[in-house]
Amino acid sequence: MTHQPALPALACMALLLVACDHASQTPAMSGYAEADLVYVASPGAGTLRRLAVQRGQRVEPGQPLYALDADAEALAGAAARARSERAKAQEQNLRKARRPAELRAVAQQLAQAQAALAGSSSALERNRRLVDDGFVAPIRLEELVAARDRDAARVREVEAQLALATQGARPDEIAAAAAEVTAAEADAALADWQAGEKQRSAPVAGQVFDVMYRPGEWVAAGAPVVALLPAGALKLRFFVPEPALSRAAVGQEVRVGCDGCPENGLRARIRWISPQAEFTPPVIYSNSSRSKLVFMVEAVPVDAYALKPGQPVDVRFLETPA
Repeated sequence: MTHQPALPALACMALLLVACDHASQTPAMSGYAEADLVYVASPGAGTLRRLAVQRGQRVEPGQPLYALDADAEALAGAAARARSERAKAQEQNLRKARRPAELRAVAQQLAQAQAALAGSSSALERNRRLVDDGFVAPIRLEELVAARDRDAARVREVEAQLALATQGARPDEIAAAAAEVTAAEADAALADWQAGEKQRSAPVAGQVFDVMYRPGEWVAAGAPVVALLPAGALKLRFFVPEPALSRAAVGQEVRVGCDGCPENGLRARIRWISPQAEFTPPVIYSNSSRSKLVFMVEAVPVDAYALKPGQPVDVRFLETPA
């Protein structure tokens, strides 16, 4: 009589071997790829006039990306430069003496005052002798002395006016005019800077990941128009169960698998471990519930492979330290 193999027993052994093989592997942890995008925005608002790039395009540092309407800034700059020129002219005018014609007019006034003084002084001397001889009353002498003193004061007044006319304005007035020049130049520089910020260029090399606005649309101040994906900006985020958290360490390499990845997977290096639990359920912290807690971990790819932002990945710890 022929004996048949015990099929149920063989099947149980095969299942046991498979179970042991799976037990020897590190359980996969869920995660996804993410990128640190560079959002290019303008500090001022305006209408998008020109868009020089499109999604997926490669750009180099300094390459133009887009331009907003800068008419208001251009007008403000022109007005500020006009104020600057006016303030400079006022400052230069304050530093100068009066015009030659004005100086000649003051000199003629001085000559008239000197002539009047000479006449009153001569009359005073003549009448002084007549008073001494008794031909003129003494009160007349007092009138002539007053007239001479008046003419002498007039001469000193016009001499002071002539000296002032040959000088510039007071130092405080000149300093105030110089400050007006500085303020107007600062306004012009600010307007030029604001106009320049309306035309944005690529700050880094990379790929245009997204374009948020189209020409003709209004862009609010600080709103990004173009998002760039620089080289090396990709990172992986995965979640480690609380019981396996002790196996994670900064600098440690992990194995990454994804749809379309090489059969042996990719390598990534941990660079950050969250200090607190993610997606924590409202449960009591006990030995029976702590396995529900997970901690976010970030890693950077070591192998050069084009993972896409948002692409799901499976992450495993290496059995032996890298």
